[in-house]
Amino acid sequence: MRLLVIDTATQALSVALLDDGVPIGRHHDIVGRGHAEALLPAIAALPDGGRADAIAVDVGPGSFTGVRIGIAAARALALAWNLPLRGYDALSIIAARAAREHDGGPLIVTITGGHGELFWQSFTPDGRAPTSPIASTPIAQLAGQIDAPTIYGTGAEALVAARGRGTAINLYPDAGDYPLIDDLPGLPPTPIYGRGADAKTMAERGLS
Repeated sequence: MRLLVIDTATQALSVALLDDGVPIGRHHDIVGRGHAEALLPAIAALPDGGRADAIAVDVGPGSFTGVRIGIAAARALALAWNLPLRGYDALSIIAARAAREHDGGPLIVTITGGHGELFWQSFTPDGRAPTSPIASTPIAQLAGQIDAPTIYGTGAEALVAARGRGTAINLYPDAGDYPLIDDLPGLPPTPIYGRGADAKTMAERGLS
């Protein structure tokens, strides 16, 4: 079975085409805010234009805009190609990769958020199971909460700097790592924002 994996939840633009869990096409680049323009060309450049039997998409948390771009593209392709679509979360895929080099103790994954906050979650040492809920916490506050000597993810450097100690390993979600979490339960293809949206509709603000 071929699976198209789409990941735009962070500054990374990452897509992969997997054939029975083996990557046969892959693109991973740090584009910052350029996901909207670069995503579809990256998919089109995969073997067979990215055509697959199913699609998986990173549903966050991460960049509010990036998460929405990835899910919108995945939904459109799933509808056009009549394919099943499932989600996965950004923290879990980073944890699965980090576990390859983690040397024991709680595995802490962070992702850069907004307003001076980090999305974060604690996992078992093997990266397979979360031991805390997804949270968004101010960096200064989190620096007083987390004692783990090694921090993983896109927010690792900021947290280690705020604590003044420890090792930061900067990891982005990588679509090519999806086989590491393929056996975990899929998520609905809806955003996990991890915190309230910065912008709200008039209805959400109680205005008419």
